[in-house]
Amino acid sequence: MWNRIAKRLQVKQSSVTLKSIKQFNDFSIVTITPLKYCLYYFLKYNTPPPILEKLGICSDLSLLRFVSDGIPPWRDSKLLIKDLKVDEVPLRIYQPKQPPTGKRRGILYFHGGAGTFGSISKKSAKLVGYRLAPEHPYPGQYFDCLNATLYFMRNLEEYHVDPTLIIIGGDSCGANFATVICQILLNKRDLPKVRAQVLIYPGLQGLDFHLPSYQQNASVPILVPKLVIYLGLRYLNKNTSFLDDILQNCYVPDSMKLKYKKWVSADNIPDKFKIRGYKPQKSTSYKPEVHEAVKELLTTTFSPLLAEDSIICQLPQSYIVTCEFDVLRDDGLLYKKRLEDNGVQVSWYHSESGFHGVLGFFGYGIFSFLSGKKIMDNIVNYINSL
Repeated sequence: MWNRIAKRLQVKQSSVTLKSIKQFNDFSIVTITPLKYCLYYFLKYNTPPPILEKLGICSDLSLLRFVSDGIPPWRDSKLLIKDLKVDEVPLRIYQPKQPPTGKRRGILYFHGGAGTFGSISKKSAKLVGYRLAPEHPYPGQYFDCLNATLYFMRNLEEYHVDPTLIIIGGDSCGANFATVICQILLNKRDLPKVRAQVLIYPGLQGLDFHLPSYQQNASVPILVPKLVIYLGLRYLNKNTSFLDDILQNCYVPDSMKLKYKKWVSADNIPDKFKIRGYKPQKSTSYKPEVHEAVKELLTTTFSPLLAEDSIICQLPQSYIVTCEFDVLRDDGLLYKKRLEDNGVQVSWYHSESGFHGVLGFFGYGIFSFLSGKKIMDNIVNYINSL
């Protein structure tokens, strides 16, 4: 997705060619038969089909990686693309081919995919190719993102980047990584300060899976509550048998619920976001054995929304995108409030018709959504305003 943003920052958007659409259609025809079962299973049970792994065909994550990496990239002849590795972490650099007339903005972007799929391979378009879980165990993804960030910040001259115009961003779990990296960088006094963080439908907390957006969008593709938790457990390399207990918030001690209620609560969600239906969760029994098994969900690494005010108040200005039909909508709303309450400047764009992952379809002609184009336009306008 980021090559499309890079392109929009420099040149006028061009349409997808008939040839590229034909290639996409050819790919779909080849793979549609095995994917029919997978699509049916996803829609019915909200988790990847386990039978493929049981039969020894492939794992659920291998299937997700195959599908996501199988989407052909949108390339542009006016962008210079350079691939390199830093401490085994793949990076992809996008630059205009036109020689610079001055210092540029520098944008570091982390892709989504629940930390378990997505890449910067030739069939994708991402900037930091952090290594994926569970093969590369959590929290290694954060170290990869941090190493890539440090490399970038220490080599700004090579890329003609203005040290006062560094932007860190991401979508979905990539926005989570961007949030955590911005918090970590507060202690790196020898580096330039980040100008802004751009968070696109971010996932920022594992404390409460009964927020209004989780209830309202429980059956809305492409991300549903069970899939959020399932992928989160796979990312943490935890037993997925705890899924139902986590869905009911049985893993959170009462003391922790009380401590963080001031930050993570439906009470902090504006009433207009509850009109599609919301019922406060009934009290559930705490299960200490579940808490012990999945307590990483409640750390500030996995849940940066839980960081202390002393950290939040130092963060750079922020741009947050939320989508109405997204279970993660309220994570963005709650973080927006936390930032504003701590005096951090926030620009916010809410897509009334958007859903989680809608930007992944941007630039693919008939497969695109108007809501995705509007989100992209607003992101580009914000970055150009810095």
